[in-house]
Amino acid sequence: MSSTERTTEHTSRPARLTAAAAVAGIEALALVAGGLYVLVTGVTGSPDSLTQAVTGGATLVVLGLFPAAAARGLLLRRAWSRGPAIITQILALPVAWQLLHTSSAMILAGIALAVLAVTGLVLLVNPATTEALGIGRRGAA
Repeated sequence: MSSTERTTEHTSRPARLTAAAAVAGIEALALVAGGLYVLVTGVTGSPDSLTQAVTGGATLVVLGLFPAAAARGLLLRRAWSRGPAIITQILALPVAWQLLHTSSAMILAGIALAVLAVTGLVLLVNPATTEALGIGRRGAA
């Protein structure tokens, strides 16, 4: 592949791929923000269990790193990034379902998460996205 082809390949990222990266990035930010919130309120407040609060918050922050890495990989057109991004969307659906069955303002969060996850899945399985990532190319070395 010539340098001209390589440059063109990197500059012509489809909008769907950029949108999929944005979805993963939003989810990453939400996980990290939620984790930091749980950590701060656990440390500064009076939780039932400080250990649970710290563990839960730290877990959310670490989990936020996966969609963040996937978002970066999608922006850089790395084929490996599609897998973690799809897994993130699939894991978000049961969380959204649980939020939809609460009796609080979290129902709106559940709706937003469900829309985000379904949108992410549609974008990630779109043929333009898979082609831009080089997935499924016949005869590719």
